[in-house]
Amino acid sequence: MNDEGCEQSMTSMHAMFPPRAPVVREAEVFSRLPDRFRRETVSDWGQINRPGHQVDSFLEGPVFDRAGNLYVCDIPHGRIFRIAPHGEWTLVAQYDGEPNGLKFHDDDHLIAADYRRGLVRIDVRDGSVTPHLSRRHSESFKGLNDLIFDHAGNLYFTDQGQSGMHDPAGRLYRLSRDGRLDVLVDGIPSPNGVCLSPDERVLYLAVTRANAIWRVPLHADGGVSKVGVFFTSYGPAGPDGLAMTADGLLLAANPGLGHVWVLNARAEPVMVLRSPSGTSVTNIAFGGEGRRTVYCTESSTGTVLCATIDQPGLRLAQAGDAQP
Repeated sequence: MNDEGCEQSMTSMHAMFPPRAPVVREAEVFSRLPDRFRRETVSDWGQINRPGHQVDSFLEGPVFDRAGNLYVCDIPHGRIFRIAPHGEWTLVAQYDGEPNGLKFHDDDHLIAADYRRGLVRIDVRDGSVTPHLSRRHSESFKGLNDLIFDHAGNLYFTDQGQSGMHDPAGRLYRLSRDGRLDVLVDGIPSPNGVCLSPDERVLYLAVTRANAIWRVPLHADGGVSKVGVFFTSYGPAGPDGLAMTADGLLLAANPGLGHVWVLNARAEPVMVLRSPSGTSVTNIAFGGEGRRTVYCTESSTGTVLCATIDQPGLRLAQAGDAQP
């Protein structure tokens, strides 16, 4: 086919399938970390991850309990907060660690992916913190980041550390309900957020330093294969936290852009949620009536944002829900 024929063919294709710009919505501020909880002290985490900036907090890991309270963690100061539906903040736990991702193990206990301490268990009733899984074969993790349970009680989590394109040494793990720990994928340049498809046959993995989201098929025998790139972003920082709607739309927080991408099954952006305050939009949770409100941590300002979408969020599994 000559160039003229190719051009006519492409014109015909665009006429049949015209590109559609995504709907753009502005998020709103739901709640802001109160001044009484903002810390002016210097932290090791802040010096490495936010050099040159005063870090009074860095919020991530939003997750809702069944009563509608939102929990978030403050990485550099080792704190877990509970935010009531009307926006009141309560300090639940403070300990010598750097909690990042949070998920409920059961109604009374959170599991945190802690950069310094591995997986830790937090009792939200009294704030006590105990080890859940500190090391693998006596070897410390590089630095855990995020996690999610499936309905069988298996826990998937990422070990990111300081990996990146210069050192693609990150890993994706699965901790089975019976205590078996498997490396599902290694050689990852900065594994970050994770979420599961509604049928739990696919895990989506944010690979921040590669500015991408990977698609990881999960097989019935426990293995994975044909791991590939699902979505590629752009800008100074890649995708971070992920979430899924009940009908299969994938949401990806993208710090550096101040966006949350809403992607369809072909990885096409159908909606963009934009931050009104700061560009460090890091993590996502669904809450509110019918789980139709997207809550996002904007970490640079210590703010939780919200935006309503038409599709309900996928209900997250807890390990305590799994049948023996």
